[in-house]
Formats: sequence, structure tokens, C-alpha cells
Amino acid sequence: MQTPHRLSGDQTHILSYNPGAVRQQRITYLDHAGTTLFAESQINGFFQDLCGNVYGNPHSHNPSSRLTHDTVERVRYRILQHFNTNPDSYTVVFTSGCTAALKLVAECFPWQHRGHFSYLTDNHTSVVGMRGLATRMGATALPVTPEEVEGRAGECVNPKNHEIPHLFCFPAQSNFSGRKYPVWHVRGVQAGKLYPSCAWGGRWFVLLDAAGLASCSPLDLQETPADFVSISFYKMFGFPTGIGALLVRNTAAAVLSKSYFGGGTAAAYLAGEDFFIPKPTIADRFEDGTISFLDIVAVHHGFDTLQRLTGGMERVQLHTFGLARHTFVMLSCLRHGNGQPVAQVYSHTEYEDPSTQGAIVNFNLLDAQGTVVGYSWVGKLASLFNIQLRTGCFCNTGACQQHLSMSNQQVKSNLQAGHVCGDDIDMIDGQPTGSVRVSFGYMSTFQDCQMLLRFVVNCFVHNPQNPSTFDSTNPQNLSTVNCIGHYRPSTLSPSLQSPCTVDYISPQKPSAVDPKSPQRIQEGPHSFPVAVNVDSPLWRTKNRTLSRIFLYPIKSCAAMEVDHWPLGPLGLQYDRLWMVVNINGVCMSQKQEPRLCLIKPTVHWASRELHLYAPGLKPVSVPLEGCGQQSPAIQLCQSKVCGDRVQIVDCGDSAANWLSEFLEKPCRLIRQNPCFTRGMRRAQEKEEPAAALSLANEAQYLIINTASVEVLQKRIMSRYHRKTFDIQQLISRFRANLVINGAEAFEEDDWGQVQIGNSVFQVVGQCERCHMIGIDQDTGARTLEPLLSLSACHKGKVSAEEW
Repeated sequence: MQTPHRLSGDQTHILSYNPGAVRQQRITYLDHAGTTLFAESQINGFFQDLCGNVYGNPHSHNPSSRLTHDTVERVRYRILQHFNTNPDSYTVVFTSGCTAALKLVAECFPWQHRGHFSYLTDNHTSVVGMRGLATRMGATALPVTPEEVEGRAGECVNPKNHEIPHLFCFPAQSNFSGRKYPVWHVRGVQAGKLYPSCAWGGRWFVLLDAAGLASCSPLDLQETPADFVSISFYKMFGFPTGIGALLVRNTAAAVLSKSYFGGGTAAAYLAGEDFFIPKPTIADRFEDGTISFLDIVAVHHGFDTLQRLTGGMERVQLHTFGLARHTFVMLSCLRHGNGQPVAQVYSHTEYEDPSTQGAIVNFNLLDAQGTVVGYSWVGKLASLFNIQLRTGCFCNTGACQQHLSMSNQQVKSNLQAGHVCGDDIDMIDGQPTGSVRVSFGYMSTFQDCQMLLRFVVNCFVHNPQNPSTFDSTNPQNLSTVNCIGHYRPSTLSPSLQSPCTVDYISPQKPSAVDPKSPQRIQEGPHSFPVAVNVDSPLWRTKNRTLSRIFLYPIKSCAAMEVDHWPLGPLGLQYDRLWMVVNINGVCMSQKQEPRLCLIKPTVHWASRELHLYAPGLKPVSVPLEGCGQQSPAIQLCQSKVCGDRVQIVDCGDSAANWLSEFLEKPCRLIRQNPCFTRGMRRAQEKEEPAAALSLANEAQYLIINTASVEVLQKRIMSRYHRKTFDIQQLISRFRANLVINGAEAFEEDDWGQVQIGNSVFQVVGQCERCHMIGIDQDTGARTLEPLLSLSACHKGKVSAEEW
């Protein structure tokens, strides 16, 4: 029998593609709470990513390692975006899974003698197992039933003692029954208004196990600000299976403390002395060794596929809840010929609201005499019909005890009788030891429900042809089943045009500068003189002039030379407002893709468009203001430039397809969000008012002195025995905005201010010249002579003779 992870094509997973495709493979998969299934396009995208990029160990500092680091950071932002939060509020700590995330909290929490580790009895084994570490450190384990959290809130008064840390853990959704717990319990426990925090003074932290919820429901961490959140990605995407995360609320991070430190977590340490300083960032402190970076890359493709095929978690929630409700109603209505119910469903809800009930139906089947049919027999028979479901107690003994009315002594007696978790002993002394669970995912279909119900009717219903097979007096009758209202199984459209989510940092939109505005700079026959404010009176008399003006609409692409241009709030109008990103949303530069310099963008004022030209392709255009039609294939809202987070929007499929064809790899064109403000880092470090930046690396403008480049030119010709090296081509490699003539070589290193016409520019420092000067801007070829010659110069202040 073919395994579900080998099903081919997205058609096997998506309702709107082909509802019967899974059954064409003779599999009805109903264990999405265990793991959901991956789509073929998800794996193909990951495969193409690995084939087109080299990902090195992120602890190194070579280009492939830097690509890994930037991609991992991009995935962190993508995770936080998915849960409606941001890096200012939460930090993503990657772990090997949800269990490892829970264990990390248990190991690092500051347990004290009077502290408590409290947890709902309806919790996964991995949560309950935390009590061993807590009690060993002196804390008290305090199990709480779901009813006690609100029911005992009025019985106690919280003594004022904020020095003792306590931890309360509960699941966002029960993995046994699919019950969703109120999100306001997080704030209630933190504020000491719910039990048990109202009974014991101190600071109560909340750990939310979101592994079950996140697979089919949205989670808003602005609304639910848990201090720690554990998630598992294979439950969301099916692949990869070896990666999870702990989301740490930044305000709670300081409470966690580690004793062990592994590779990458140490800022400094001594081998011969007990001396250790951890890395400053939260993630670096808790991610021991090399993270599973290729799995993290795969997580990015999981989010892409999920968004592209479903349109968002709200739609997934409605779709899967509709399927679960339909199954619940049908099982509840099903009757034997003698009128006895066929199934006993274990649930706290009537499946009326997706905010209180998830996509899980847990039940046991009953024979015509009302005796429970052992879950092992149901599971084995279902396998013969190629129906894959889950049986047992699902690593949740507390919920199993509650729903099956098993006492603690009965559980111990079952153990003495030979029953352990995961075996086939399903009945002891006529009582069930577990149950049957079916769970749905975003690729589940209505036919999956029908296959399950047909299996139950054919194999377990006595006299199924009797009219009383369904109880018409049950409030959950067939008429309800046929019209399940707003929550009916929905179609997930693979072509949903979902706009990108953009976080607005500033409500003030920078105003555009009219090209006819007098606030502009120009060069040419009547070029402006350049006045500089420096220490030496002699230098003020130099006849310096602005000789050339360049702007670079698309970061790392070719320059656009102009003879006059307006100044905007971010520098030259439209300078570096766009950039090309790879399939993971990471900025592409000439360091990795030299052919970017062959893409020539041109601003057309008349049509208000940015035109892109490249050898062998017809031009393509995007609007100067706003973007073209956005694609759901990739949802971008954040990226990084020179280590800074930037808010971005996608420019549509037309430009993306054009760029991908030219560069021969998947990529997209993005634009800086016009409402986003990014301050200059150097000014921030000096605590000075920061000028707003576009996607430029360090400052609004880059000025270069022709005389300094001429010295470099002489060095190249001398060192490499070349008769000539074109000075203009060399200037273009530095990708400056403003080129100055008439100054002494390297005097620009001491300038404080530069005035061009009526415009005054503040000099913030020397540019950290990068490897792009080793790329011929006319051909894209790598030539290392300028780079090697520049590196031999001590801050650029030695003469050609000294070289």
C-alpha cells in the first residue's frame, strides 16, 4: 500500500483541484493532528531552492554562509508575521520540535522552592513531563482541571509578592478532543485573576502549547501575548519533520537562564577557567550548535505553499471545522437498527463555533448492545479500507482519563495488566483504554468524511438499511448535516489573489518630489560648485565641482545617469527604492549575482513608470508609485538590508517572471513600503536624529572623489602591468550618487559638510567599500584587480608611489 507522503501532485491534497485524488491512490488520510501532508509544489520549490543556491554553515562568514544567515532571519520574520507579531515583541528560537521547545523552557526557567509549575490536565505528555525538572529544583507541581481555571477564580486573593516566578502551561487546542481554550486565559493568569495565579503571589508566566492549534487555526499573539509559545512545523506543512520553535516574548526572555552553552551561543569563554559570556541576542543564546538550517529553509517553502493554496489560516479554519462538524453530526445521529447510538463522541462542544472547537473528532464505536468496540479492532479494520486514523490515548492521559472516566487507580491497574501507551490492548475488564481520533487538514475533502462514515455504516452498524439508521429526533439531525451554515466545508482556491500584509511603521507617507521642483541638483556645462566644510582653510579654496549624477532605482542593478534630479525625503528621488529578492525573500546583490548590473532601470516621468531593460528581453515596467498586481505565490512584508529590517511590498508577477527569466532563477522585484521609516544606523548609534533611508546600505547619498579613483587606477596599472584601465568604468564600480572633480585625492575622508548649490549634505563617515568594485558594471564579469588593489591601501591614504 502506498504511503501518504508519496502521493504525487498538488491534486492529491487540495479540495478545489480534485476532490477524489486521494481516493484514487486508495488512501483516506485522517490523521492530520499527527502530521499533515505536504504538497508536491512545496517539495519542488525546496528542491529548486537547494539546486540554485549554496547554503553554508551560518557560523562561518563566507558568502554561502551569509546567504544562510539572511535566509534564516527571513524565516524568523515570516514565522512572526504568521502569528501576527513582530521581532520587537517576540523572538523565534529554533528547536528540534515542539517537545524540545517545552524542554528548553523547563531547563531554563528559574524554579524556586515556593514557585509552582501549574498545568492543565488536558495537556500533552511533553508538557506534563516538565514537572520532573521543576520539582527537582524545588518547585511544586500543580495540575489544574480546565473547569478550575475560571471556576475557582473567586475563591482566592492573590497575595502581593512579585519576586517568586511561577509557570502555567495550557494547550491552545486539546490534541485529544480539539477543544480550544479561551485565549483570554493568557492575560487572566498573567494578571492573577484566574486560578491558580490568584492563589499564589508572584509573577506568573504563561507557556502556550500551540502545536495542535497552529495546524488549522490562526493564532494572534497580539491578542494572546503568552510569554512562551511552542510550535511544530510538520503539523502545519507535513515537511520538514525535524524542526520546531519556541517563540519567546522579549519582555520575558530575561527570566530564562542556561547553564550549558554550545557552539555559537558564546560571545566569549575560557577553557581553563569558569568564565563564559553569552551572545547578546535571545536566539543566539538558546540555539546550541549549528541550527538545522536546511530544514529552516524548507519552512519558508511551507509557508509559501500554505498561503498560495489556501489564502490564509482563517479559510483553513472554516474549511476544516466544517468537515469536523459534518463528521460529528453524522456520527451523533447514526443509529443501529434497534435505535441504539453507533458512536460515543468525546467533546466539550456541540461543534457550533470554530473559535471553541478544532478539526478533531474523538469517539468510540458501540455495538447494538451499547458495548464499546475496541479501538484496536476499529483501527485494523480501517486500514483494510485504506483509511488512516489514530487510536489510543494520543499522549494525553489527562484528557483520556476525563473523557473515558478512568481513575488514577484504574490507569495503574491497566499498567499492571500489561497495558502501556501505544499497544493494542484496547479493552480491560470491559472498559476501553483509549479511543479513535480523526482529524482534518487543509487538503482534506468532504469525500474523506463520506469514506469514513461509509466505513462505519458498512462495518459497525447493525441493520444499516433500517430507516432508524439516523435519529430524526436528534437536534443534530440530517437536515442540520445538509445545511451546516457558515461553516460548511469551503473551497480553497489555489489562485486566490491575496494581498501582501504590510506593517506600517509610520502613518506619515513621504511626499513625492515633483521633477519640476526647484529643489534639485544638476551637473553639466553649468555645474554647481561644491563647497565643503573642512578643517583646513586652504582646502576651502579648491575649485570643486559636481561632475556626474547617478541614481540606482533598483538596488544592485545598473545606474541611471542624469544631468539634473529632484531630491526626496530619502535621497535622490526613486534612488534604491526597489530591490530584487530570491525565492526566500532575501536581497540579491552583485556579490551573488553579478548579472544584476546588466539590468538597466529607467524612470519615465511622463508615464509614471519604472522601465526595466536587459539584453535579449523585451522591456517590462512597474508603476513608480505603488505596485502592480500582487501574487499570492510569495507573501513579503519584511526583508533585511545591511542588517536592518525593512518593510516591503511585492511588485507583481510580470516583473518577477521577467527577472526570473533573465537571471535564470526564481526571484521577485519588491519595493520599499512608502509608509515605512528606516533610520540611518550610524546616527542611531550616536543617538543623533537619523535621516530616513531607502534601501541604500548606509546613507542617503554616496559621494566619490575622482582624484581618489585616479590614484587607484594608477595602482592597478602598476601592480598588474596594464597600460590602461578605464577611469570611468572604475568610477562606475563604486556606484556613487555624486561624483566630485577638482579635489585632492582622499581629502573627502575629512569633509564634514558638502554644499551643492543650495543643498547642504552632512558627511556621516567613510563608506565601507564592498566586493562589488570587483565586478565590471558593463559586462558583469568579475575582475579582482580593483578589489585587491584597494585592500592593499591603508584607508585609501597612500600615494601610488608609496604603493
